Amino acid sequence: MSKITREDIQIIGRCSNWSENDVSKTLADTVYADKSSWLAFLRILFLGIGASFTVAGIIFFFAYNWADLNKFIKLGLLEGLVLLVSLGVLFFKTNPLVKKVLLAATAILVGASLAVFGQVYQTGANAYDFFLAWVLFISLWVIISRFAALWVIYIALINTTIFLYADQVAQDWSELFVINFLFVVNLFFLIGFLLISKFKPDRRFPVWSTHLLALAITVIGTIGVSMGIFEDPEPLFWMLFVLVGISYGLGVWYGLKAHNTFYLAIICFSVILIICDLLLHASEGAGMFFIIGLFIIGSVTVLIKTLMEIQRKWTR
Repeated sequence: MSKITREDIQIIGRCSNWSENDVSKTLADTVYADKSSWLAFLRILFLGIGASFTVAGIIFFFAYNWADLNKFIKLGLLEGLVLLVSLGVLFFKTNPLVKKVLLAATAILVGASLAVFGQVYQTGANAYDFFLAWVLFISLWVIISRFAALWVIYIALINTTIFLYADQVAQDWSELFVINFLFVVNLFFLIGFLLISKFKPDRRFPVWSTHLLALAITVIGTIGVSMGIFEDPEPLFWMLFVLVGISYGLGVWYGLKAHNTFYLAIICFSVILIICDLLLHASEGAGMFFIIGLFIIGSVTVLIKTLMEIQRKWTR
């Protein structure tokens, strides 16, 4: 049985003879965070902050003492840290969350090791080679870790690799082609996350990770469509336009089905921005800027009111 929610208690309270004190007590017992919940949250927060500062400290240590360290010490220390933490994750019996955080820190240290190797031996590789190697070396850890934060880092590295490859090697790729590529790649990961969460409840991705990925997709789509509006239309623009339209339609459908206003909000805000670009493309006069300002105020007001009504309807 799924955990009772605030909305369930409110519905029962309206449709029964529960007193206000009983409703408040039930909310406090089943919904509101208690002392143990706050301690668990603080434990996770400080664990993440500690791991982040530790990795940052290691990186800054090498940056500050770069000229004074022998190349074997530079490589040996980093590789030793990667090996030591990996063995600790593998053999030490500790909290699974601690292991996942340590594995994420190790994945970042792999990138630092590759950077040090490139600087010591002056490999002359392009920046995309560095990020591509980083992606390949940590792929297995990402898959077996089932850690959303590490997946987010992994996807960010993939996006960086694609962008740098297009900038440094595939210079014949147009900006719209790169945006199409990034849009499809991130959309693939988002659909995968949602399907895994639906059909594999034990491997469910946290909501913040899917929301972050959906926001990134919306930003990429908005930028791509806006660029196409102000440039001469080409087949890639219409391809992106169709992809964005289908994705936004599916996003609205999923948001309504899952009772999640986040998807509705970001998609509607994206559409508002695209309409503003269309108006600005039609005319750049002072009158058009006034019209765009009124449109933004009116559309955002209507959107917020509509989303509040939808949310209120879902909670009834």
